[in-house]
Amino acid sequence: MNFDDFRLRLSQIDAQSLWIELAILVACVALAFGICRWFGRDQPKESIWFGEHTFDGLLFPLLALVLTDLARRFTLEFQPVLVLRIAVSVFVSLAAIRFFARVLRVVFPASALARLVERTISWVAWVGAVLWIVGLLPAVLTELDNISLSFGKNQVSLRTMLEGALSAALVLVVALWIASTVETRILRNALTDLSMRKVASNALRAVLLLIGLLFALSAVGVDLTALSVLGGALGVGLGFGLQKLAANYVSGFVILLERSIRIGDNVKVDNFEGRVTDIKTRYTLVRQGNGRESIVPNESLITSRVENLSVSDLKFNLTSVIVVGYESDVARVQGILTDAARAQPRVLPDPAPVAFLTNFAPDGLEFTLHFWIGDPDKGKDNVRSPINVAILEGLRQAGIDIPYPQRVVRVESLPPGTSGTVEARL
Repeated sequence: MNFDDFRLRLSQIDAQSLWIELAILVACVALAFGICRWFGRDQPKESIWFGEHTFDGLLFPLLALVLTDLARRFTLEFQPVLVLRIAVSVFVSLAAIRFFARVLRVVFPASALARLVERTISWVAWVGAVLWIVGLLPAVLTELDNISLSFGKNQVSLRTMLEGALSAALVLVVALWIASTVETRILRNALTDLSMRKVASNALRAVLLLIGLLFALSAVGVDLTALSVLGGALGVGLGFGLQKLAANYVSGFVILLERSIRIGDNVKVDNFEGRVTDIKTRYTLVRQGNGRESIVPNESLITSRVENLSVSDLKFNLTSVIVVGYESDVARVQGILTDAARAQPRVLPDPAPVAFLTNFAPDGLEFTLHFWIGDPDKGKDNVRSPINVAILEGLRQAGIDIPYPQRVVRVESLPPGTSGTVEARL
């Protein structure tokens, strides 16, 4: 439909025909909304088909598009159609926007680049819809086809480049959608181990993106046989400058497959101790109890010494050291220490807290209290501190002395006019 046809259709529309079309359009939209509302009652909020509020997913504009187009074809047998034709183009643009927006939000929930792509697709879709409605789209496409750019000996029109970019984007988003659907619906139910789900989802996404990229390049018109040169250059790059990057990626898959380190384990790497929150293909995130997060390259976890503190279980040993006077009752002190640890709800009853006389220190008897917790990710000082407070109160109530450090300074040479030996205790 060109601009003259648009003006002709506009002149043929009377008030009665306009109201009929509006009523049909409202009925189609209401029916589409009712279907989405009925089937989307128990759907999760991250659903691509239904969205967060049932009508902001992909299914609503698709149903509205199908119903409106069928109504348009039926109404065209009896009267000229304009409103339904405009509505079809609007729903096409809305379906395209919803498709890209929902998939990108599910796959990349916190990506600024995904938001930029979403806004770009929205502008392109709405501009295309307006041009098609007013009948200027064929003329604009013809002008874009006349504008060509030179790439060596080849001439490529601007229209071909735009259509190729849209085709590539569509194929890649479809690949991301399939990977996300398989990951959430199949792998999550089939695999109980979080690390295995992670490696399976990463491998599946990489394979689908590679296939999607090849289809996108083919749609643009790129000869895939020319990629052999690119593959050779990439191999040389991996052998020289990108070997560290490739080693980190390979190490990531090795860690996930071997399951030597799993998500949720408490590890110690380069004197940084924390809980593994995520294992990416290039790096691993380790979060300390105080909120600090460390990004550890995967190669370091393979080639260096790593202490996995929760390979067998999640029990974590904590200690507290106290010094009392030599005249103290050893059994009573041990009872006070263990009772203080048992009183804390986070301390595990098995293994039970135990106190040892570990050293005859210069200032008194040194005891070491050992106790275990099952949730080190919630912090360690916040459980050690109340135990120390309870120990201090228990020792004071029992009259057990906590001695101050004592040092003897012996002065053997005195100034003239003094005699004897002076001792000072510090």
